[in-house]
Amino acid sequence: MTSRAFPTIDTPAGNTAGDAPAWNRQRHSQMPSHRYRNVYDRVDVPLVDRGWPNARITQAPLWVPVDLRDGNQALAEPMDPERKRRFFELLVAMGYKEIEVGYPSASQTDFDFVRLLADSDIAPPDVTIVVFTPARRDLIERTVASVRGLRNEVVIHMYTATAPVWRDTVLGKDTGELRELILAGGRDVLEFAGDLPNVRFEFSPEVFNLTEPGYVRDICDAMTELWDATPQRPVILNLPATVEVATPNVYADQIEYMHRTLARRDSVILSVHPHNDRGTGIACAELAVLAGAQRVEGCVFGNGERTGNVDIATLALNLHAQGVDPMIDFSDIDEIRRTVEYCTRLSIHERHPYVGDLVHTAFSGTHQDAIKKGMAEHLVRAVDRGRNEREIEWQVPYLPIDPADIGRSYDAVIRVNSQSGKGGIAYLLHTEYGMELPRRLQIDFARHVQNHTDGSGGEITATELRELFDRTYMDAASDAVTLNHWQTDESTTTITLAADGRTHTSEHRGVGPVDALTTALTELGRRIEVLALHQQSLGSGNDSSAITYLECRSNGRTEWSCGHSDSVLTATLAAVVRAATTVVPVSV
Repeated sequence: MTSRAFPTIDTPAGNTAGDAPAWNRQRHSQMPSHRYRNVYDRVDVPLVDRGWPNARITQAPLWVPVDLRDGNQALAEPMDPERKRRFFELLVAMGYKEIEVGYPSASQTDFDFVRLLADSDIAPPDVTIVVFTPARRDLIERTVASVRGLRNEVVIHMYTATAPVWRDTVLGKDTGELRELILAGGRDVLEFAGDLPNVRFEFSPEVFNLTEPGYVRDICDAMTELWDATPQRPVILNLPATVEVATPNVYADQIEYMHRTLARRDSVILSVHPHNDRGTGIACAELAVLAGAQRVEGCVFGNGERTGNVDIATLALNLHAQGVDPMIDFSDIDEIRRTVEYCTRLSIHERHPYVGDLVHTAFSGTHQDAIKKGMAEHLVRAVDRGRNEREIEWQVPYLPIDPADIGRSYDAVIRVNSQSGKGGIAYLLHTEYGMELPRRLQIDFARHVQNHTDGSGGEITATELRELFDRTYMDAASDAVTLNHWQTDESTTTITLAADGRTHTSEHRGVGPVDALTTALTELGRRIEVLALHQQSLGSGNDSSAITYLECRSNGRTEWSCGHSDSVLTATLAAVVRAATTVVPVSV
């Protein structure tokens, strides 16, 4: 049976399930599900006496971001050296103490980045540097060469796939041959790096979750024996769910089995590296920690091959929401998001937990009412107790954490959403004028639209919407600042401003017109920090023009300003000048 509206969709038309109750009328589909085996037919899961269901997470595991290696390998455009350095500096600033920085044997860029860490001071002494290598002698030698001279502690992370399909199809080795390949790699690691006192070792049996439990445990025990794991120099055993194939409880069982049966357990750091093929990577990591894992590898917002690595920002903030210190700082989540988006060239979804632009915004009137009442009650409770509202217990409906904890404004919670105006703010501006407002600007503008419709009591038209937009973001707040002239050549930009009754001309070398203009405004006491620029061409041919949407910070406030002109650059300069007219000048 096919649908007339969707002829490519084969609507389920088989029998209902034989044991289904009368209220469940779902029918068997034509999906070829018979081609796949359930996980219990693919791998033995020996654990039956489980401890993890009764465990609780009371402290954060060691977080190890792998954005610079695993995440970087998953990018269509891998990070260039500048972006990679910027990402590393962000991770350090957030408080990560062990960072996987690259695959130095696979890429000259990665090798050079490790050497940069050795030759500079951008890696604080308490940050451990992890480098990644397959179990191949020449690549291990190259990897060790990259870390020689590093003053930081170093982890050399060796991996080999161990699951049956990988053994048979990819590597062409039986269990004995693969075991010897792994041990040979371990011996090579010792030969090249065993004399380095600041180096520890890590082994990952890739596709651990589809490998026979006894076989993979015995290999891990052989590696800890070979590398002489001790409590003073522990070995990291990292157990990846390389391809997610089962519900999270199965992974927890596998981790607890290893946790209970590994030799030298007091000399092992038990680590996990979940992927997200089934969309349950976060749950797998949380249950794995309950099952005995002490260390979690992942990416800050879950970037990685296919559906991604586990999202360690969400994991950490989940702990925060349970009253457990995540040991990582997320107090400016938007700065973290902007940096990650810049470095990876990947946008963060509006509904991404905690960090998405819309995760603290209620579109439903019922939700908005509950949140407003909850916020009011929170404030009353703080006043009654004589305490700051940031200090008392948080219990506001629909908001699992206080948005202020991660640098978010309460305005984004209680104001109306971007669909205000009944026809849809973003939809009308796009369809009538071709304008593509950034999501955060849509939310900001919704507040102005709501004020307008509340005052007029009527429906706002597309023309009125555009006029309100121009008054709010384009019309100068005053004539206190004007850009009289600007000129740029290959090395110098000249800016002439009229501000507060005087004319100011300045020259700026080695920067573009926008940076030159913001510097000139700062010299006049009107400092503007540009947070984001969204530039757009409108129309085509003789009717073409440009608009710039500028997110900036001034006088401690984040706000939006826009410019419209015949070119992108002049529109951007107009947006900066318009923003300057709202700045209260300070003496310089």
